[in-house]
Amino acid sequence: MPAEGAEGQTQRDRLLAALTLIAGIGLLLALPFALRAGSEFFLPLTAAIVIAIALVPLLEWLERHRIPAPIAAFTCVLLFLVAANVALASIVVPAWRWIQDLPERVGRIQSNLAPLIDFYSNLEQWVNRTLHNFASGPIQQPVQQAPQPPTSLLDLVSTSAPSALIEMFFAILVIYFFLSGWTRLRRSAITSRTSFGGAMATARVIQDVVDDTSAYLGTITLINLTLGLIVAGALTIIGMPSPLMWGGIVALLNYIPYFGPVIAAFLLAMGGLMTFSELGVALIPAAIMIGAHLIEANLVTPLIVGHRLTISPILILISLSFWGWVWGTTGALLAVPLLIIIQTVMNAAGKPDIAGFLFEHGTLTHDRSASRFRRSGGRDQSG
Repeated sequence: MPAEGAEGQTQRDRLLAALTLIAGIGLLLALPFALRAGSEFFLPLTAAIVIAIALVPLLEWLERHRIPAPIAAFTCVLLFLVAANVALASIVVPAWRWIQDLPERVGRIQSNLAPLIDFYSNLEQWVNRTLHNFASGPIQQPVQQAPQPPTSLLDLVSTSAPSALIEMFFAILVIYFFLSGWTRLRRSAITSRTSFGGAMATARVIQDVVDDTSAYLGTITLINLTLGLIVAGALTIIGMPSPLMWGGIVALLNYIPYFGPVIAAFLLAMGGLMTFSELGVALIPAAIMIGAHLIEANLVTPLIVGHRLTISPILILISLSFWGWVWGTTGALLAVPLLIIIQTVMNAAGKPDIAGFLFEHGTLTHDRSASRFRRSGGRDQSG
């Protein structure tokens, strides 16, 4: 009877574990759609929390110098807003001029790309003639539609500005109140544990999240700013207009691993085609960006960041695709910091052993015994 009772308890435990696993899978499947549908709330909230965590070391430094928490939090928010406004002003204002000049520069872009367009056209005609010899009917040429210039961008900005301002104001408030109550929040999270080991584990997790997130964002920000200044200096030498804007674009897009540098190189190629009259010279800005990024990604970043914040490239791609699909470009910018936070918490809390649940001895041993019994033709091997 005790063995039967233990077996029944094991079956009940596995049933509860199976129900928990099914509920967890359902929650994971529903969470992306909920985050995407409620992006007006979840996106500024998440971005504000990530920024606030990155500002915690500055807050603690100010508090160690006997500055009250509300004033220290206000100082952190003010410094962040000044830096963000300077960065955005150096990018947005010149970029708006480039967008306005785009319709007038289309002719120069077409003249620069004329050799490539002629080569592609000749190649396409040769392919069509070859296929026409084997096909029974004529090949219909696809209709090429010329892209429309971005004349409705001003209307788009004006209609979306009120909601964007509300979300930005909400994010600023979240950052301020998070920082002003950070010491009290951390103390409450630690002292509310019922055991000394739990309190120490909670304190360790909080400190690891702050250290890893702030170290990554601080280091990557310094690297990206240096990369942007180097690219801006090189563009100044070759006579590229608005070099600081292009350097800011390079620095901003470099926060997005893998895809960001590709987009920056493409934008620099378009800017070169709009500026210079020769194709070889027009592609020099993109070549400068690619060369600087290869040096940064393969030498500088691994040397400075080290092994502590090394993340699997597969996890980075999954995080980029997930958060990019949920929240677009802003989600892609937040992908790596969110991955660091989630990975730090999961490493401390423990990961679910799904393989152990699926292939535990209660199922796997039974299957093996049954398979051995079937292979023996039903004979008992114990005797």
